[in-house]
Amino acid sequence: MKFLIINGPNLNLLGKREPGIYGEESYDALCRMIEDHAAAHGSTARCFQSNHEGAIIDEIHAADGVYDAIIINPGAYTHYSYAILDALKAVSVPAYEVHISHIDRREPFRAISVTAPACVGQLYGHGLKGYLMAMDYFLEGGK
Repeated sequence: MKFLIINGPNLNLLGKREPGIYGEESYDALCRMIEDHAAAHGSTARCFQSNHEGAIIDEIHAADGVYDAIIINPGAYTHYSYAILDALKAVSVPAYEVHISHIDRREPFRAISVTAPACVGQLYGHGLKGYLMAMDYFLEGGK
């Protein structure tokens, strides 16, 4: 399988930003972990991160017909980006939404995802392992 991993705003600051919530591993370490997991399963993964909504939308559009699955952590865009929701719905690539923290145990606004309805599933609160769990969903035949 070919995975596209999309990370939204501030995820490039993993390891620095609120390590008590997001952990101490860097963004580069996350990408290496994802790429290694994909390779161990005869697959590939490409990590993409942007702090800009339009760049994320462009990446989703470009994934159509190129990738088998998208794993997306939209960051704060989760809670208000109908544009990302529409982009995910517009392509034929299935997506799985992932959040590192327990979004249901934080500020009330974080419990609401406007992007999840365009995804086949949502995982949160599993730390960085959530990305691998989402990949495993597809590797085990989920669509």
